[in-house]
Amino acid sequence: MASTPTVVFIDDSATMREVIKIAFRRENIEVVAYADAASALPNIEQGNPDVVITDVIMPDKDGYEVCQHIKQHPRLGNTPVILMSGVVNRAVAEKAFSVKADELIRKPFQPQDLITRVKHLLKSEASPVPGQPQGNAAAALSSIFSAAPASGAAKPRPAPSAGTQPPMVAAPPGQETSPATVTPMQSSGNGSTAKLAINASGDVGKLKVEIARLEGLVKKLQSELAAEREYVRSLEEHFKTAQQG
Repeated sequence: MASTPTVVFIDDSATMREVIKIAFRRENIEVVAYADAASALPNIEQGNPDVVITDVIMPDKDGYEVCQHIKQHPRLGNTPVILMSGVVNRAVAEKAFSVKADELIRKPFQPQDLITRVKHLLKSEASPVPGQPQGNAAAALSSIFSAAPASGAAKPRPAPSAGTQPPMVAAPPGQETSPATVTPMQSSGNGSTAKLAINASGDVGKLKVEIARLEGLVKKLQSELAAEREYVRSLEEHFKTAQQG
C-alpha cells in the first residue's frame, strides 16, 4: 500500500491554511500547516516532506529564505519547493530561480491549481527522467518573463565611462529610468545641479518601491479574501454532506 504523501504548507493566513488542508484531504494528501518559517523549518528538518509550499511575504523569514535553506540542506536539497506570491514579475521570477524554487504560483489561485502542481512534482520525484539534471523546473521558472515585450523589459545600458556619475537608484522591475532623467546627471558640469538630480531620482525611486510594496499587500489581502470564500464554500459542502449522511 502506497504511503500518503506529506506536504508542508507555510502561510501566515489561518484561513488559507484551513482551505488548503480541506482541499488536499480530498486528494489523500496530508498537509502539515505552519504560520511562519520559525516553526516550520525545525519540523521540516526533522521530518521528510514530499513537497514544501511557502508564501513569499511572511513576518520573519520570507519564502525565498525558506526555499534557499531547504535547497542547501544536505538531506533535504532535492525536496520540491513551491513559492506563492501576490506579485509575479520578472524580478520575482529571477529571485525564485536564484534560490532554486521548483514552482512559482500567483496568489490568489484556485486550490485545484495548486493540487495539480503538487501532483506533477510528486510524479516527477517518483519517476525521475534518466540523465535529466536537477534544476530544470527552476530554469523554466526563470524564463517566465524572458519573452516579455520590449516596451516592458529593461534595456541594457552601456557601462559608465570614467568620470561619469552612475544613477544612484535603480528603477523597479519592469520600469526603466528614462534617458531624460539620467542624462543631466551625467552631462552636467554643475555639482549642485547633479546633486539635486540625484536627490530627485532617489525620492522617485523610494516612492516607486513603496507603491510596489502596497501593491503586494493589496494582492495578499485579495488572496486571503478569495481563500476565505473558498473556505466558506467548503464548509457549506461539508455541512450538506453531513446532513445527507
